Amino acid sequence: MHELIVDLGARSYPIYIGEGLLNEASSYLIKHGISKKSPIMIITDETVAPLYLNALKQQLDEEGFTAATAVVPTGESSKSLSMLESLTTKALEAGLDRKSAIIALGGGVVGDLAGYVAASYMRGIKFVQMPTTILAHDSSVGGKVAVNHPLAKNIIGAFHQPELVLYDLLTLQSLPPREVSAGLAEVVKHGLIWDAEFVKWCEEHADKLLKLDSDALGYALYKGCSVKAEVVSRDERENDLRAILNLGHTIGHALEAVAGYNELVHGEAISIGMVGAAKLGVRYGADAELYETTKRVLRRCGLPVRLPSHFDNDAVMAAMKHDKKFTEGTMVYIVPTHIGKVEIKPHVPVEWIREIVEELKQEDGEQ
Repeated sequence: MHELIVDLGARSYPIYIGEGLLNEASSYLIKHGISKKSPIMIITDETVAPLYLNALKQQLDEEGFTAATAVVPTGESSKSLSMLESLTTKALEAGLDRKSAIIALGGGVVGDLAGYVAASYMRGIKFVQMPTTILAHDSSVGGKVAVNHPLAKNIIGAFHQPELVLYDLLTLQSLPPREVSAGLAEVVKHGLIWDAEFVKWCEEHADKLLKLDSDALGYALYKGCSVKAEVVSRDERENDLRAILNLGHTIGHALEAVAGYNELVHGEAISIGMVGAAKLGVRYGADAELYETTKRVLRRCGLPVRLPSHFDNDAVMAAMKHDKKFTEGTMVYIVPTHIGKVEIKPHVPVEWIREIVEELKQEDGEQ
């Protein structure tokens, strides 16, 4: 098992990565101060619930916890204000109080949604991340929780750190191939912003990762979580350094919004966004190899590098202006300078971004 610490002083918390950890969930909750005296609530989705919910609830009940459950529809559409209200109602009906905790059992959508319920309920109660997707190795660490607005992703949110992250690698074996590839987008991203050798490793081990090889996957998630933990420990609330974790996300979030959060899954949109960011890096003087390597590694991981031609450029640009990184009429972009290194560019010409969006439609999209 791998163990990491997100170092935030009094609010520090561990990340546990290993096989079979859900079978020991109750002991981890007790170890980290989750009270049995107050009810808790497990939030999951319709995909994960049939696989893991009953076993987790039964284990917690047997250990003396009183665990209510809530199952939401699978997909980004559940990150809504109406779902927030519904889950708050369930929490009230279950009797959750200030000493209660919410468990997020699922992927990034469940983690974001459940975390925001915890952040807003009674002005903030404890929560625990139990990710079940590769993609969630990123979103489960760092305390960003949110719901979406129809015009912008994650625009309604908070910083609310979990008590712990319990990452059972066995849950990843049930992922469909598309979700595996989508999750690898964030794995590769952590290398692109921080560790050139890890990018090379991802390319060399892409086949094993796609086949969910346990050793390769455990190492990749440990490395990805290590980068995220290091960055968050240095800059919890995204005052400066943490912004680098948004590589590819400005374009990517816009594509998700334009697609109505259903045509492209998050990792696919971010993959296209990272290719766009690499193009931007070349415009700022980076070697063309930066762009070629970025595109090649993402393809090896089964990810798209081309923007579907039917996306409307004006709609994409309008969605970007709703991004939290758009301020005072200018765009802030995370721009790679080399593989493993990026810069925060605060005044990127809007016309450059429009040109890159169009160029992304011309990419050779074959794997």
